[in-house]
Amino acid sequence: MNIGQAAKASGVTAKMIRYYETIGLITPADRTESNYRVYGTDDVHTLRFIKRARTLGFSMDETSALLGLWQDKSRASADVKRIATDHITELEHKITELQEMADTLKHLVHCCSGDDRPNCPILTQLAGADI
Repeated sequence: MNIGQAAKASGVTAKMIRYYETIGLITPADRTESNYRVYGTDDVHTLRFIKRARTLGFSMDETSALLGLWQDKSRASADVKRIATDHITELEHKITELQEMADTLKHLVHCCSGDDRPNCPILTQLAGADI
């Protein structure tokens, strides 16, 4: 199948497929005599794997490591679990940071009268002044 068909079958855009090839995340596709890329079902499975890992928020480095482990049939599942556990910790940290941001903004919005006066605690806080 060509790159467009592989993109449709995997849910990964053709641009991203070319990018993954450029950075070495996937092996370069075979080429026809006309120099068109040719992909097989294994390539589509690999692209789906990458897409799912990226959807779960794994970084490119983590995705590359997971892909390597997925392709290594003699892998230790402990290696996979470590990457996933580290990622969960990272996600939980980001969730905490986002919740703190939301709480701060809720407080500032509550303090803002939202009327015609120019005094605005939201802008005051963004400018670095105490409210």
